[in-house]
Amino acid sequence: MIIEEIPAALAGERIDRVVALVTQASRSDATGLVDAGAVTVDGQVATSGKVRLREGQTVAIDETKLPAPLRPEPDSSVDVPVVHADDDVIVIDKPAGLVVHPGAGHADGTLVNGLLARFPEIAAVGEPHRPGIVHRLDIGTSGLLIVARSVAAYTALVDALAAHRIERTYRTLAWGIPDNPAGLIDAPIGRDHRDPTRMAVVVDGRPSRTEYRVVRSYDRPAELSALRCHLQTGRTHQIRVHLAAIGHPVVGDGTYGGVRDLLDVPRPYLHAAAIALRHPVNHSALHFESPLPADLAAVDALLGEGAPSDLDGLR
Repeated sequence: MIIEEIPAALAGERIDRVVALVTQASRSDATGLVDAGAVTVDGQVATSGKVRLREGQTVAIDETKLPAPLRPEPDSSVDVPVVHADDDVIVIDKPAGLVVHPGAGHADGTLVNGLLARFPEIAAVGEPHRPGIVHRLDIGTSGLLIVARSVAAYTALVDALAAHRIERTYRTLAWGIPDNPAGLIDAPIGRDHRDPTRMAVVVDGRPSRTEYRVVRSYDRPAELSALRCHLQTGRTHQIRVHLAAIGHPVVGDGTYGGVRDLLDVPRPYLHAAAIALRHPVNHSALHFESPLPADLAAVDALLGEGAPSDLDGLR
């Protein structure tokens, strides 16, 4: 059951749109939830999705009544940049702009559709609507992503992620320079109580921890910091939310305050640059690195050398 209090930002919106936003379902599926009696407003069953909500009302949604998602179809037209593949594990270098798996607003043309065309056996691995997927990258984030190719690998990788045994390193550029050159942001993340389309640091969120280190700083065209971030947990938008919460949003991130006229960046400057783990089946050590893609490298070239720190070049 999902329970949300309507913030000022959603006051006046129709029930069906709010249900779609909160559940990330299509508008038609959201309407179906209302019609099935799966939505209540202040304890009363909603009878129409057209009714507009008021600030402070409480909406409860039984998302278990959503229709089962369709199985994705193979699509060989989707480019899948593979950097490693064995019988159990596939590692992808995902380009920015590519959605990882089908969902609301992205029924096809996703990485999963391309993977199924190249590795059809993953259809039997993991969840049917996102086969093989054990973790995700946002559409605007580039870099390394692990995919399970076997059932044994899927189970082991999910466990390893939950136990924080997979090391994921991200490169990012943030506005301003943190007071501390290295630190741990330990703050729970959940849906923003004022706008459920966003994530935020909230007291009732899930435990979330991000390590960061400043590796280079700049003073032109503004104060900026190049960071290496390590995820101890893997929440939706975690690095973006955590850096925004400490006053240093990711450059180019329009959702969390990172778009500014001083520097034109085509997307959030966030790249999954390295990943290290034990192979889920044979337990050998695996380590992969991804170079900065051309669009972000162009930003670095524009900024120049900057001021190196003693942490410069840290993996």
